[in-house]
Amino acid sequence: MTTYRFTIVVEQDEDGVYIASCPVLQGCYSQGDTYDEAVENLKDAIRLHIEARREVGEPIPIETAVDEVEVNV
Repeated sequence: MTTYRFTIVVEQDEDGVYIASCPVLQGCYSQGDTYDEAVENLKDAIRLHIEARREVGEPIPIETAVDEVEVNV
C-alpha cells in the first residue's frame, strides 16, 4: 500500500456547506456539513481518483511546491 500526501483546500459556502478540493488532482472535490466531514469525504474521493488513474495507467501527480502569497489591495 502506497501512502500519498496532498495539499487540500477547504472553503465554506454561503449556505454553511464545506467544500473540499485537492488542486493537484484536477476535478477531485467533495463536500460536507462540517469541516471534518468534508475532509473525510475528500479522502474517499482522492482514493477513488487514484484507483481510477491506476486502472488506466495514468501517473499520480506529485506536488512540486506549495506556498502562500500575500497581496495588498
